Amino acid sequence: MRAFTKCLNVKSTRAPEFIDITDLVVDAVGESKVESGIAIVFSRHTTAAIKINENEPLLIKDMEHFLRTIAPRDSYYGHNDFAIRTVHMHEDECPNGHAHCQHLTLGTSEMIPIVNGELAFGKWQRVFLVELDLPKSREVVVQIMGK
Repeated sequence: MRAFTKCLNVKSTRAPEFIDITDLVVDAVGESKVESGIAIVFSRHTTAAIKINENEPLLIKDMEHFLRTIAPRDSYYGHNDFAIRTVHMHEDECPNGHAHCQHLTLGTSEMIPIVNGELAFGKWQRVFLVELDLPKSREVVVQIMGK
């Protein structure tokens, strides 16, 4: 059994934004030399998710609209009320309660089987980092295990 880990740095430009990182994950699998196993793709953030879906432009717009609808940026979130919030505050804190709530519907990671050295995707499946907060640099951990 072999384990290989690679940290990817991905820059977002807006939110919500679906950033296709499939090719970076495929490259990591190639580097790992694993022929049979699993790839775990994990976001190190509570306001950036990892999801598998189709990279079709109108669908991406639909999914962005869905996220804005389920947790609108301009709704009230206690997390954003800096007059009453006292936990996990830092100097450049931004009001991002909507991003945390949107993240609840998406999740932090995806697992993809590796078969014959390749990710066993369906025909249209791609891996996305989904930015839910402000544009910034994000860290994605790809861990590959197998033989």
